Amino acid sequence: MLPKRTIKRVVPGSDRAEEEAKYQPGDPPGPESAPPGAIISSDTRRENRIPPGQARTRKWPVLDAFGSPEIDLDEWELKIGGLVKEPKTLDLEAFQALPRAKVFADMHCVTRWSRLGNLWEGVPTSALKELVEIDAKATHVLAFGYDEGWTTNVPIEEFFAEDVLLADLHDGRPIPLDHGGPVRLVVPRLYAWKSAKWIHAIEFLSGDQAGFWEKGGYHMHGDPWNEERFGSRWW
Repeated sequence: MLPKRTIKRVVPGSDRAEEEAKYQPGDPPGPESAPPGAIISSDTRRENRIPPGQARTRKWPVLDAFGSPEIDLDEWELKIGGLVKEPKTLDLEAFQALPRAKVFADMHCVTRWSRLGNLWEGVPTSALKELVEIDAKATHVLAFGYDEGWTTNVPIEEFFAEDVLLADLHDGRPIPLDHGGPVRLVVPRLYAWKSAKWIHAIEFLSGDQAGFWEKGGYHMHGDPWNEERFGSRWW
């Protein structure tokens, strides 16, 4: 008798229909297009929404360090640890049962493209405060991706900003694998490398710690409006 074959529920990547759906014809969506109750990221209200050195893209480019990992939805988990009283691990069902929100925000990549008017949906990072007791000594967060142990750092006050999400939907559709699905971090007011794709773990730290790109010379903070692309050691 042949052994029973296990079929993985993997996260699908983008296809032609997905790419066409992400194309933005005409002017970029404005905050007035957001659905009722959506959180409006403050940068979308600027008169000029494109930071210095950036240019608008109508598409949604794909960039990453190692390529897309294969993720089995039945085995996906989010670990929350570091300076917390009791670490927590969530599977996908438990994650999706958490309080949800929609955020209308722009996205700025350090490679100089900006995609304006994104509607994200998922779990606000503030919901994690109800899951774990965070030590008052925590000042920063280190986010881990499923891709080869990739990491990035975010100050805790910006990690818990109103418009920051652990997102599983983009413009009303599940986030495809090549864009960080099933769940990615979204930190709209920092360069997009801070919005960790394929989020796997969140660690609360008592100080700042460089992540993957930061160790390679990228800025420890990453504010697009101040063009914080690279740190001093890049030069």
